[in-house]
Amino acid sequence: MMKNFKWLLLASLSFVACNNNDDDSAPVEIPITPGTASFAKYVALGDSFAAGYSDGALFKAGQANSYVNILSQQLIPAGGAAITIPLMSDNLGGLLFGGNVIAKTRSAILGFSASGSPNIGNVPGIPTTEVTSHLTGTFNNLGIPGAKSYHLIAPGYGNPAGVPIKKASPYYARFASSATATVLGDALAQNPTFFSLWIGGNDVLGYATNGGVPTSQDPVSGDDITPTATFDFAYNKLVTDLTANGAKGIVANLPYVTTLPYFTTVPYNPVPLNEAAATQLNAGYAQYNGGLQAMVANKLLTAEEAARRTIKFVAGNNAVVIVDSYLTNLSAYGVPSYRQITKEDLVVLLARNFIGTLVNGNPAAINGVSVPLADQWVLSKDEVAEIKTATDAYNVTIKAVADAKGLAFVDAKAAMTQLSTTGIRFGNFQMTAAYVTGGAFSLDGVHPSPRGYAYIANLFVDAINVKFGATLRNVDLAKYQIQYPVVIQ
Repeated sequence: MMKNFKWLLLASLSFVACNNNDDDSAPVEIPITPGTASFAKYVALGDSFAAGYSDGALFKAGQANSYVNILSQQLIPAGGAAITIPLMSDNLGGLLFGGNVIAKTRSAILGFSASGSPNIGNVPGIPTTEVTSHLTGTFNNLGIPGAKSYHLIAPGYGNPAGVPIKKASPYYARFASSATATVLGDALAQNPTFFSLWIGGNDVLGYATNGGVPTSQDPVSGDDITPTATFDFAYNKLVTDLTANGAKGIVANLPYVTTLPYFTTVPYNPVPLNEAAATQLNAGYAQYNGGLQAMVANKLLTAEEAARRTIKFVAGNNAVVIVDSYLTNLSAYGVPSYRQITKEDLVVLLARNFIGTLVNGNPAAINGVSVPLADQWVLSKDEVAEIKTATDAYNVTIKAVADAKGLAFVDAKAAMTQLSTTGIRFGNFQMTAAYVTGGAFSLDGVHPSPRGYAYIANLFVDAINVKFGATLRNVDLAKYQIQYPVVIQ
C-alpha cells in the first residue's frame, strides 16, 4: 500500500512540475501596436489588385477579399478604422452602362469534362451594376481595375461621359467625386495618415496579355508599354503629394507579368502528331523552307535566322507556328515571317481553346499548325525582353522613391518569383502559381484568388511591422478559399 502511495505522490509532483514549467515558458502575447505609424485614416491607391478583381471581374465577395480590405482589418486593432469600399451591386460581376452590358460576368468552374479537366466559363446571369448609378460618399479603397500609373493623376478619368468612348474608367466613374476629379485628389481630400500604393502592373500588362500587340496608342484604352519617363513622373507625383502632410505609407514593386499563370499554363509544344501527319505538314511547308534558303543564297538572310525560321514537324509533341514581326521582313520577296516557337516564347492562356481549331471548318487549315497563329496569341522572347526591361526600370523608381520618403516596401517581385518556382508552404498547405490547382490565382490567370490576396495582405503586414516597428498580426491563409463557387452565398 505504501509503495503504491509513493508512486501516486511522485506522479502528482511530476504533473505539478510540468504545469509549472509550461506556465513559466508560455510565450507572452505581444500587444498589437502601430509603432511609429498612425492608421487612423487609411487610403489605398492602386489597380485591380487593390480593388479585389478576380476571375475576370469585380464583384462584392472579391472586394471583401481584396488585400486592401484584409489589410485594413489588421490595422483596426492598431488604431485603424473600418474602410469604405465602392461595392458592386452583386456577386455576378460585370457592368452595365445605360442598361447595356459593357463587362462580362465573372468566370467559374461550371463542371468537368469526361477527362476530368474543368470547364471554365462565365457564370450565368446579367450584371446589375450600373455605371451611371453614381455612388455618393468618400471611399478609402481607391483601387481601379485597369488603372495605369498616370491614370491616378489624370483629371476626368472618372467622367461618365468618357466611358462609352473609352476615355474614362467605368469603375472610377461609379464613385469619382466629380467628372474632373483625379484618384489622387480624392485620396488627398481625406487627409490620410497612412496609405498604400501598388501601381504599375497595367503599364505593361495590356501589352503582354495581347501578345505584344498594342491595340492603340490611346492613353486610356491603348495597350502599349508606358514610357519610363511617364511612369517616373506619375509615381513621383503620387508619393510626393501623399506624403506632403506627413502621412506614412507602404508601396510594392512589380513582379514580371511573365510569371503569371496567364503566360505559363499553355506549353510551347502543345501539338501532338503522328508520323504521317508530321510528314504531310512538312510537305506543306517545303516551299516556305526553300524560300528561306534562297534568301540566304542571295545574302538577304543570315543562315542563323534561316535556321530559326525553318519549320519542321516530328512525331510527338510539336511547337506551334506563329507570325513573328521581329523577323527580317521578306514580304517583298514573297516570304512570310513564320517560325515555330521555343521555350523562350510564352503562349497566352486564351490560346488553349484556339490552338488546333479549324479555320472555317476546313480540316486542312488548323490554327497553330498549318495556319500560323497571329502575333496576339504568343508573347515572343523579344516582347518578353521589352516587358522585363520596362518592369525593371519601374522597379528602380519604386524602390528609390520608397527609400527617399521612408516608406515600407514590399518586394512583390521576389514573392511572385517564389510562387512561380518553389511555391510557399504554410501549415500543411502548399501554394503555387499553377493555374487552377496552385491556390494563389483565380481563373483569369492574372488576378489572385482569395487565398492569394490574403498572402499579399500578409506581405504588407510584414513590411509595415519591419519599417515602422508595428506589431500587426498576419491572417491565417488556410481560412481563405482558393476558388469562388458558381453561386456565392
